[in-house]
Amino acid sequence: MRDRHLLFYKPYDVLTQFTDAASEGGASRRTLKDYIDVPDVYPVGRLDRDSEGLLLLSNNGRLQHQLSDPKFQHPRTYWVQVERIPTEADLIPLRQGLVIQDYRTRPAKAELLVEEPSLPPRDPPIRFRKNVPTAWLEITLTEGRNRQVRRMTAAIGFPTLRLVRVAIATLTLTGLELGQWRDLTSEEMTTLRKACKI
Repeated sequence: MRDRHLLFYKPYDVLTQFTDAASEGGASRRTLKDYIDVPDVYPVGRLDRDSEGLLLLSNNGRLQHQLSDPKFQHPRTYWVQVERIPTEADLIPLRQGLVIQDYRTRPAKAELLVEEPSLPPRDPPIRFRKNVPTAWLEITLTEGRNRQVRRMTAAIGFPTLRLVRVAIATLTLTGLELGQWRDLTSEEMTTLRKACKI
């Protein structure tokens, strides 16, 4: 079986799995099966149901391990809409690493975006509060624990309203529409293999 590597622009409210075991007897939730009809590929890492953005799927176990295991420190970049507008000083704990739950995060790159990124509207839209401004951050992690970005922004007092992953290692959302997938190009694959040393 030849290797397959897919990029998918995951919409909000889609589970990062092909089946929904919890839906038996209840309302069914959207899964990857609603968008991708390629057999035997599996998500590399997770993206929460209430998050959007880039998801890599592969049938290559070695590549999955390299990109998923935090010890390899492959970067993941997110655009994060938060409540209120953080200052440079507010972002320092993200850049230094902070304690959330029972662990200390690795230092992250964190920048305030000057302009709102060009993204498709979220369905449903985030809650709008007239008296509470929002801002967009770009955060790059080299680890990916459960709900880590949300916990990090909450810990510094700026709750996450919308979270979109825009890059995994050398791969980006560029050229993908919401809900669309495509195979990696040979050039993307070569660059990714170099980054993963495989």
